[in-house]
Amino acid sequence: MGPVRSLRRTNPLTVIVGVVLCIVIFIFIIQPSNSDPPARKAAAASNPLSPPTSPFRKQNEQANGKRIPPPVVHYHMNNLTSSSDPVGNRETVLILTPLAKFYQEYWDNLLRLSYPHELITLAFIIPKNREGNAATAALQEQITKTQKSGPEKKRFASIIIERQDFEPPLVSQTETERHKMENQKSRRAAMSRARNSLLFTTLGPSTSWVLWLDADIVETPPTLIQDLAAHNKPIIVPNCFQRFTDPKTRKRAERPYDFNSWQDSETAQKLAEGMGKDDILLEGYAQMATYRTLMAYMADNNEGLEQEVNLDGVGGTALLVKAEVHRDGAMFPPFPFYNLIETEGFAKMAKRLGWSSFGLPNYKVYHYNE
Repeated sequence: MGPVRSLRRTNPLTVIVGVVLCIVIFIFIIQPSNSDPPARKAAAASNPLSPPTSPFRKQNEQANGKRIPPPVVHYHMNNLTSSSDPVGNRETVLILTPLAKFYQEYWDNLLRLSYPHELITLAFIIPKNREGNAATAALQEQITKTQKSGPEKKRFASIIIERQDFEPPLVSQTETERHKMENQKSRRAAMSRARNSLLFTTLGPSTSWVLWLDADIVETPPTLIQDLAAHNKPIIVPNCFQRFTDPKTRKRAERPYDFNSWQDSETAQKLAEGMGKDDILLEGYAQMATYRTLMAYMADNNEGLEQEVNLDGVGGTALLVKAEVHRDGAMFPPFPFYNLIETEGFAKMAKRLGWSSFGLPNYKVYHYNE
C-alpha cells in the first residue's frame, strides 16, 4: 500500500471570503426588487384577502399548483394618524362616490386634486340599471386612460367599482325628480344603503381620512383635501353652491345648493316632538319650515375661507370625515334616526358617539347645473 498523502491545509482567509460571498448572494436573492416607486410598492397587495383599499396583484402559485396561504398582517392602529398635515404624514385618503350618472367634469376635477394621488383610493357604487351601465362604461374608460396611459403622478393607488345589489327607488335621476319632497324618504334611504355598502366594503385599516364626494360635484379647489384636513376636525363640510346664468342679467352667477348643513332650531325640535318615529324632518321645503340656521346662507365674502361654524346636520356633497369616526360606528341611517336620515342622521349619530361636526361657510365647492 502506497503512502497516504496528507490533505492540503485550507487557508482560513479563503473560508471566510467564501462564507461572506454566500451570505451576500443569499441576501441578493431574497431581497425584493426596488424597481417600483417605494410608495406604490408598499401599497400593493399580494393576496385576495388583503385590505380592500390596496391594489390587488395576483400572486404566483407554487410548482404543485397550490396557492400560497394568505399572510398574517399586523396593523398598529394606534400609530395611524389623521392630522392637520396629511401630506407630511403620508396619510391615506379614501374618496367615496355613489355614482348614478357619470360627469366628465367630475373626473377632470378629481385629476386636478393636488393631494398625492399615490395616497388616494377611489371607490364607487353604481346602480344596476341601464343608466348605471352607461355610467360604469364611461367611468371605466376614464380609469383606463388615467391608470394605464396617464402620467404617473396622476394615477391613483387603487380604484374600486361596486354595483348595487338593490334597485334604486327612482327610475329618473333628473335633478327635479330627485328633489321632489314626496321622494325624499325613499330616495335618501336608498342613498344611505348605498353609502353604507360602499363604506363597509372599502374602509381599510390604513385609511386615515374618508372624503365623500358626490358624482355631480364638478368644481373644487385643487387643495380641497389639504384645506379641509388642515382644520383637524372629525367631520367637516364646505359650502356647496351652483353656478348658473342669471335670467335677468344674463350674467354668470352662483346660488346655494346644499341645504342639509345646518344649526338646529327650537322650531325644528318641536316639530320632531310631534312626529311619529317613522317620520323625517326635511330641509329646504316651504311645506316644512324648520327655521334652522342654514350654512348655505352664512357665506360672507368679507370673511376668510378658514371661518368655522358648529353644525348639527351635514350635507354629503363634499364631506371629509376622520376614518376613526366611521370605525367607531357612525354610519348613514337608512331609517329615521331622531327623525333624521342619511347625512343629517349621520351627524346626529356621530354626535351621540362624541364626534362634533363643523362647516366652512366661505369655502365653496360647486354642483353640476342640469
